[in-house]
Amino acid sequence: MPTYRDEAVVLRTHKLGEADRIITLLSRRRGKIRAVAKGVRRTSSKFGARLEPFSHIDLQFAEGRTLDVVTQVESLDAFGPALTEDYPTYTAGQVMLETADRLVVEEGEPSLQQYLLLVGALRVLNRGTADGPRPAAMILDSYLLRALAVAGYAPSFADCARCGLVGPHGAFSPVTGGVVCERCRPAGSARPSPATLTLLAALLEGRWADTRDVAPGVAREASGLTSAFAIWHLDRNLRSLVHVER
Repeated sequence: MPTYRDEAVVLRTHKLGEADRIITLLSRRRGKIRAVAKGVRRTSSKFGARLEPFSHIDLQFAEGRTLDVVTQVESLDAFGPALTEDYPTYTAGQVMLETADRLVVEEGEPSLQQYLLLVGALRVLNRGTADGPRPAAMILDSYLLRALAVAGYAPSFADCARCGLVGPHGAFSPVTGGVVCERCRPAGSARPSPATLTLLAALLEGRWADTRDVAPGVAREASGLTSAFAIWHLDRNLRSLVHVER
């Protein structure tokens, strides 16, 4: 039976039969993979604990007729235990896994940027940014904006998202795709503070040094706009997750 290896993050699991699980992973080379892990629900399983959500692992698969089979697992990063110690951090991590699962739709299609972005975001949740620790909600906002940008839904925080008129502009419309000029502004558009738009641009570009000492009100407003943008462009079922513990 042909085999192959890949690195991956476990996104979710489902029970199969009495002792098996179906594991959904986002991998480095093959994108989303669904595979069977046989016997992992038995207490005698050698690698069941390594196949839980948040696990960053190196695996060997045997190719099957419908689903491939996990035959070996080596741990690269155990993100889960540290995340479960803090509820807001754990919730942010869950939204990241769910977002990656929704954005990478087709199985077997390489999605290296989404994979690297997810691994990096989970690592930052555990260890902090290159510029020091940041709140879980801020790290999640950065991940959501960047993941959506990689998927083709990059928001604009400077020029008008509809007509391209050079900014800055004072209105924000999730439906339109970011800031909008007065001529293009839909009814009900938000009017965030300039500091909020500056923070959002920094989060989108991963400029953590520019997110220091952010006022709580600015961070909350940025999270609200990020949530609205993400919910519009993702499955609406993410609504309950994105709004938790912000």
